Amino acid sequence: MRIAHYKEYSHCLSRDMEFLVYGHAGAIMLTFPSQNGRYYDYANNGMLEGLECYIDEGRLIVVACDSIDEESWSALGGDEGWRIGLQEAYFHYITDELTPKIHSIYYQDLGNDGYVNIFTTGCSMGATHALNFFLRRPDLYHGVIALSGVYHATFFFPNYQDPRIYDNSITDYLPNLPYDHPYVDLYRNSKIVLCVGQGRWEDEAIADTRLVEDQFKRLGVNAFIDYWGYDTDHDWPFWRRQIPYFIQFFI
Repeated sequence: MRIAHYKEYSHCLSRDMEFLVYGHAGAIMLTFPSQNGRYYDYANNGMLEGLECYIDEGRLIVVACDSIDEESWSALGGDEGWRIGLQEAYFHYITDELTPKIHSIYYQDLGNDGYVNIFTTGCSMGATHALNFFLRRPDLYHGVIALSGVYHATFFFPNYQDPRIYDNSITDYLPNLPYDHPYVDLYRNSKIVLCVGQGRWEDEAIADTRLVEDQFKRLGVNAFIDYWGYDTDHDWPFWRRQIPYFIQFFI
């Protein structure tokens, strides 16, 4: 398996940001770390084990990006305006800097040609990011696999009213999206998977997943919403089982 490490300066965040690229060809899966995680956590938690055959065969590239959650979503008690501003800067880092770099790597560094899809994924907070980025920019990302996400920003920003919080709160903005919004057509032509277990530590994620499911039905979006059993907890051993199962629908 080809593995490449990148460290580049982000003008959006005014700092160096790192990411890893696994593979050489195929569909591109951009994976976000779980809460407060780093770019190497996806591999360190065994999430590539069920994907290695696809990566080695040139059917899948995994890009594992970094996060700044400790300064934004997780910095409870800090200035909420500053925190959500940093999250928006991170949003623009991913969309305006990292995503074009991924395309450059695919075509120039790896020598691929033809059209390539990028879809997002993540577990827990990583799923929150993955679904939020897909919904806000379906012109850039053509699908999502979100595992055990919590999709309302007020879970992390309980006391602050700010349009930027709304823009990152899926269960707030999705119900206000009209049926004929141009993004909805893009959703309808994308592959969307939301999965959550019904075991320990999943209650919040179950509730939000049901809310998102209802909105997709209202909008006529054909999403695959999967509720695993009561023995499926909010934890890595279960996400390791889920990702190879769902990847087959994307490649």
